[in-house]
Amino acid sequence: MIRNATEKDLVDILHIYNDAILHTTAVYSYTPQTLESREAWFEQKRAEGYPIVVCEEDDKVVGFATFGPFRAWPAYKYSIEHSVYVDTQYRKKGIGSSLLNEIIAIAKERKYMTLIAGIDAMNEKSIAMHKNFGFVYSGTIQKAGFKFNRWLDLAFYQLELNGPTNPTEE
Repeated sequence: MIRNATEKDLVDILHIYNDAILHTTAVYSYTPQTLESREAWFEQKRAEGYPIVVCEEDDKVVGFATFGPFRAWPAYKYSIEHSVYVDTQYRKKGIGSSLLNEIIAIAKERKYMTLIAGIDAMNEKSIAMHKNFGFVYSGTIQKAGFKFNRWLDLAFYQLELNGPTNPTEE
């Protein structure tokens, strides 16, 4: 079941996110987060009006997705960058696709123009999933990060959405 996240979900979200930090190149970070930092993240997302959705199975959150600003300057306000994470024990079940589908629907409803994915260039499964949704390759930053004693390339993919009919310069 896909639904909006609540504070009760933060322990499971933290577990999923920290596993990605410690064992994958999905997050270019070295240090696991604390529950307090996830609570602050949750409150900031809520205050800024950005969604956090979860996939729940067997009364447990097994994946989550969100989006937020791509860059801080006003002219980027119609572009957002998203994240999708799935518990290792629940991968290959379509959960990531379900979460991405929900994030795309929310972004379209809110009239964003461009949804951006920053994906480790070696993450073939995530790249394939995004291509299945119509994301197109838009460039790679070579040696953007260093983790697990190697340089990492960050590939960008983007999906053009419906966007606003009358954008404004604010």
